[in-house]
Parts: sequence; structure tokens; C-alpha cells
Amino acid sequence: MSTLRNPNLLIPGLLLCGGVTLAAMGLQILEERVLGRPYLEALVLAILLGTLVRSAWTPHKRWLPGINFSAKFLLEVAVMLLGASISLQTILAVGPSLLLGIAGIVMVAIPASYMLGRFLGLPQRIAILIACGNSICGNSAIAAVAPVIRADSDDVASSIAFTAVLGVVVVLVLPLLIPLLHLSGTQYGVLAGLTVYAVPQVLAATVPVGLAATQIGTLVKLVRVLMLGPVVLFLSLGAGRLERAAIHKSAIVTGEALPKTGRLPLTRLVPWFIVGFLALGALRSADLVPHLLLAPAALTANVLTVVAMAALGLGVDVRVVARAGGRVTTTVVMSLLLLVGISLGLIRVLGVA
Repeated sequence: MSTLRNPNLLIPGLLLCGGVTLAAMGLQILEERVLGRPYLEALVLAILLGTLVRSAWTPHKRWLPGINFSAKFLLEVAVMLLGASISLQTILAVGPSLLLGIAGIVMVAIPASYMLGRFLGLPQRIAILIACGNSICGNSAIAAVAPVIRADSDDVASSIAFTAVLGVVVVLVLPLLIPLLHLSGTQYGVLAGLTVYAVPQVLAATVPVGLAATQIGTLVKLVRVLMLGPVVLFLSLGAGRLERAAIHKSAIVTGEALPKTGRLPLTRLVPWFIVGFLALGALRSADLVPHLLLAPAALTANVLTVVAMAALGLGVDVRVVARAGGRVTTTVVMSLLLLVGISLGLIRVLGVA
């Protein structure tokens, strides 16, 4: 990376992304103090603020190296650090039946949501982002998957913006299903863990219901989040095929000679940060990561992700997002309804009381 050989080129863009990040974190703190909980997390606020800045002002080219570095490299580092949150013990704690059920739901929901998005006319990459976001852990999944499939800023912004809004709606509406479907606290906890996007949102949706709902909901949600690792690895292996298809399409459109076929190098099939993610996950499961480092690693990953989202927002063309709005909203809503239906079916099949 040429900018790493001349770090001074990165400073203006990094400072700009850092400023947007601080503003987003400040707004989240304000939300917590005024409303009691952050309905929009700093990750979402960063991409919204970045988009607002970009809409009002087009950065000069001297800002671009730092913005691009933040949007790509810092996000990749954040994804790698997420591997330290993986724990085999957490996965096994839910029991084999529910564990297989959670994995099965993710495996069914992702391709179903993807096909729905494609049916509604969404581009391939944004359909993948929405499918992973809805099926695993919302904005965090979108942020983790984006660099793997090389999604652009507009796709990420569209996916996160609409998923974030719907995530808040789900927290407010989901408890209404308790009397409608006669759900017990445990059943509702499983449903919340399988459908609500972020862990804090699971707490917001389950704490008013009771301790049983909160405990099982949080545990199910954590296991669902851990599915991000296998999914990202699978997508990294398929990204090479997606890239070759894009290259061939571009060559046909421009009239250039088609590139020679051949396999992409291993470093392109499995990016370095995915290898790091898996390595940290293995070390954590073997209890080889010092416990004192777990909290700093999680905090660093969170901050870097927010910085990357600020950078992505600074590269967003609002007009592109607006054009995709209707189709993206429809896809996100229908995918979520599908996930709720599948989750309710799993609760019945497993006989959760």
C-alpha cells in the first residue's frame, strides 16, 4: 500500500474520520443520557454523519488517502480483532439441538434473503450485505462482510441505514408478539435472540419481559453472532469467483480482451484479516488469549469499525442511496419477516417451553 510508505498522506483523512467518529460517539452518549438507551449506535451515527458531511462538501483529493485507508484497512483490522470474541464454550452452552437450529436458521435465512433481494432487483453485493445483516447481527455483519466482497460505500450505507432503522422498530414491536402468540419468557427470549440485530438491542427487547427472556435471548444472540466467522470465511472463498465475473463483464462492455482464466492466489481467496480472525478465535477457544486483553481488543475493534463507517459515509453518494431506497427497504422488511417466521417454526419444532 503506497500510502503506508508515506504516512503523512493519511493524516488529513484520518483526522476527518476521527472527528466524525468523536461526534458519533458523543451523540450516542447523549442518547443514553436523554433516552436511557442508544436507539442509534455510534456505528450507525458515524455513517449518517459522514454522509451528511459528504452531501454538504466534496473533500479535496488530499483527504482521500486517509479516508480510503480508514474505510478499508482499519475495517479489516477491526474484523480480525473480532476473532478474539469467539468462544467454543459459549457455543456449546446452548445445547446441541438449539445450536444446530441456530446454525440452520442462518444457513437458510442468508440464501433466502439474498434471492429475495435479487428478485427485487438489488445488485449482487448489496443483496449479500442485507442477507448477512438480517440473518446474523445487523450492522456488524454488514461491516464485516463488506471488505470481503469488496462492496462500495453506497452499498454499505444503504444496507446499514435501512437495517438500523428497522432494528429500532423491531425492538419496539417484537414484545407485542408475546400476547398475540402466547409466548413464554423462554420462547420470547429465543425469538429475540434469533431476530434482533445487536446484543444491546436484544437486552432492550428482553429486559422488560423478565430474567429468563434476557438470559436465553442474550445467549442465543451470542451464538448467532459467532456464525459470522464461518459465513465470512465462506464468502471470502466465493469472492474470487465474484471478482472474476466482474472482470469478465467489464472486459466485454469495454471491448477489451478477456483475461486469461486461472486461479486467484490464496491471499485473495482468503484475505489476511480472515486468517487473523480464525487464528484469534482458535486461540480464544484454547484459552490462550490473556483475559486482560479481551476487553481492550473488543473496544479497539468497535472504535475502528466506527472510524471505518465514518470513512464509508464520507464516500457516499446520497443520490445513489436514495434511488435504492424503496427496493432496499422492501428487501430488509421482507427478509426480517421471513426470519421471524423461521424462528417461530424452530421454537415449535424444538418444543421450547
